[in-house]
Amino acid sequence: MTKDIVKSHKFFKQLGFDTSIRGTESNPDIIFFRDEGTRIALYPLEELAKDVNEHNPPEIVRGFLGITLAYNAKSSEEVDTILKKAELAGTTIQKEPQKTDWGGYGGYFTDLDGYYWEIAYGDIWEFDDSNILIIEDE
Repeated sequence: MTKDIVKSHKFFKQLGFDTSIRGTESNPDIIFFRDEGTRIALYPLEELAKDVNEHNPPEIVRGFLGITLAYNAKSSEEVDTILKKAELAGTTIQKEPQKTDWGGYGGYFTDLDGYYWEIAYGDIWEFDDSNILIIEDE
């Protein structure tokens, strides 16, 4: 969900995301991310609200809604790199990278639409062949 799909596309490409567009570069309908281990799509916020309910779309609000997106890094150095790229691309770093209370390392930024992203690394994490974090029941 994005308020400015063209600016958001440019931003995520600056972070290194591999994307494909349906529509044109200057007026995309939707943007898909083809990054290993993730599947994300950007869709215009107003259009998403209409998709939920065409006759009575939900109100679009700003602020922290208790939802964050997460990028699971393979090293603490990768955390630093991603957060630096995000800052150079015009975001606000909300929490500088640091050791976490759960024994990992991470930080937060907000993207151009105000969504919070956690960039984190855990030295005990394992990834599958698609580079998706393996989460096992205890």
